[in-house]
Amino acid sequence: MSDAEKQSRMNDTLREVIQTLIDGQEGFQTLGEHLKDDMLRRYFLVESLKRARFRADLENELHRAGFHDVKESGTMAGTMRRSWGDLKAKLGGGDYTLLATAEQGEDSTKKVYSKAVEEALPLPVHKMLSEQYAHIQTAHDYVRSARDRRKAA
Repeated sequence: MSDAEKQSRMNDTLREVIQTLIDGQEGFQTLGEHLKDDMLRRYFLVESLKRARFRADLENELHRAGFHDVKESGTMAGTMRRSWGDLKAKLGGGDYTLLATAEQGEDSTKKVYSKAVEEALPLPVHKMLSEQYAHIQTAHDYVRSARDRRKAA
């Protein structure tokens, strides 16, 4: 694979992850604002900020690689998930319903990261993605556990 092809693959991979991080950032923010449990609300808002930081780190990597136009938006699926979660909240869906929506979003995020860490990327980028992926998996498990506790209650 030529250097240009490697650069293109890195660009495509990181842009896909960035789009997913935008979905997560906005999703945690939107759902967090509707959660009734204060601890969960704080967790979601902090997680939204963490996704913004992950996104900025990856955008910086694209800049370093010579890609200057890194403006991305989220995915259509993420927008639909947030809208659905917002509607559920407005219709009186409790924390369980919102956590279930968040967990679905985290499933999607895990899939994107799983695919990204399998790519042949420069070592510093791969290391960054792997560290972020570990956090994503932990956040997913936390959201799933919180959802399951609400279901059992």
